[in-house]
Amino acid sequence: MLSALARPAGASLRRSVSTSAQNNAKVAVLGASGGIRQIVSCLTLYDIAHTPRVAADLSHIETRATVKGYLGPEQLPDCLKGCDVVVIPAGVPRKPGMTRDDLFNTNASIVDTLTAACAQHCPEAVICAISNPVNSTIPIATEVFKKHGAYDSNKIFGVTTLDIVRANTFTAELKGLDPARANVPVIGGHAGKTIIPLISQCTPKVDLPQDQLTAVTGQIQEAGTEVVKAKAGAGSATLSMAYAGARFVFSLVDAVNGKEGIVECSFVKSQDTDSDYFSTPLLLEKKGIEKNLGIGKISPFEEKMIAEAIPELKASIKKGEEFVKNMK
Repeated sequence: MLSALARPAGASLRRSVSTSAQNNAKVAVLGASGGIRQIVSCLTLYDIAHTPRVAADLSHIETRATVKGYLGPEQLPDCLKGCDVVVIPAGVPRKPGMTRDDLFNTNASIVDTLTAACAQHCPEAVICAISNPVNSTIPIATEVFKKHGAYDSNKIFGVTTLDIVRANTFTAELKGLDPARANVPVIGGHAGKTIIPLISQCTPKVDLPQDQLTAVTGQIQEAGTEVVKAKAGAGSATLSMAYAGARFVFSLVDAVNGKEGIVECSFVKSQDTDSDYFSTPLLLEKKGIEKNLGIGKISPFEEKMIAEAIPELKASIKKGEEFVKNMK
């Protein structure tokens, strides 16, 4: 089963944070003063500005979790020490006219710096990167951990959960279903045509004529751009991304604390396709990935989407890897 598909936003989220704290799972959020980070409850927060006030705000939520803010590079090691899970949403948001690749030059260096700190100060932690472009930042994280001799392919995740949340919502709306009970796996990557919703695997099963299938697939793939346009220069997805990021992290923390049977999709090192990284459903465990569940049976339409996505994925992955190789 997929964890948290029907999880309500209130009491269950509070229980997740409380249980995590009680079971001694220490979580750090790096880049903790922006819109997304103010909704994701955690134990330690880091940014170059404003984290004390965000920590004060979060500390009033009725959970067992303690919250502490760390400010500036000199405090980053203390933020990371002893962490079981590190979440990295740091970076600049997309603006109208920008692609995820346009974010690369700024966000790549941020992810490089933060993952290097993780490799040094919490090398055993599970890393969850939200910073875009995920198709490039996960290869960056991998190469950085390799440089520091701390690489474990089962512990580095690209958070693509927002694609699943959108796929569930849009498909459910189209068919008159309860979105909280719908599940559409989304594989591939986390940008444009690399986002591949497997509507053929939706539960409950749905049947869509080709025109509707094409339309809803495009809606899912371009949903991020829709939000950027709607905000008219004021940023990109924050509230929906906060929910999606929280869902993935709570699932992962549950697995770290020993809960079994938790499955989430994520962009990871993979052998499922010709691309070295690919998002698929993953069975999670205490140390990260227990088993990659693969792509499964798909339709010809979905097979075509995978074939079209691979060249773009390869280019984005290469860009991330070369960035690290070229760093002094």
